[in-house]
Amino acid sequence: EIFETVTGAVLGRRRLQIVYRSRTRGEDSNREVSPSRLVYYRGNWYVDGWCHLRMALRSFSVDAIREARALDEAAQEVPEEDLDRELGSGYGIFAGSNTRTAVLRFSCNAARWVAEERWHKDQIGCFESDGSFTLRIPYSREPELVGDILRYGSDVEVLEPQELREFVKSRLQAALQNYLGLAQPVS
Repeated sequence: EIFETVTGAVLGRRRLQIVYRSRTRGEDSNREVSPSRLVYYRGNWYVDGWCHLRMALRSFSVDAIREARALDEAAQEVPEEDLDRELGSGYGIFAGSNTRTAVLRFSCNAARWVAEERWHKDQIGCFESDGSFTLRIPYSREPELVGDILRYGSDVEVLEPQELREFVKSRLQAALQNYLGLAQPVS
């Protein structure tokens, strides 16, 4: 029902009133959104558009919308190139126009696999003389990129930027604590 309402608002160029559940805070917020497009990414639907509360472009996971109602008011039009620049330039669904470049080095064991993967449309990768693989990826926010980095475990090292390297290091140290019996029990 919510997907149908969102789709109708996108096609009809109408504003939406939504109740949106933040996954990071677990809180609901009331939003008025001018939806521009629907995006299917890694098994989930997202609606990109202008958030009138935040006065900025945002991407909302449709499955996190608790309530949706199409309004009579016309949606604010956002040019496709603005949507792509703001929401399509970084890594994964966590995009933005303020991008940095992650430089990752993959071991010889992972190199052939990673060389065949497409992490981002603007990625640059090359094999090194030792058989490792270096990948450069633009990103805006860390969550999804860090998840993909961590799945390679000891077969990847973040070379740049230093802040990303330190963040991945802290996540690995926290994970190690689970196996050393020093972490707080997971509830």
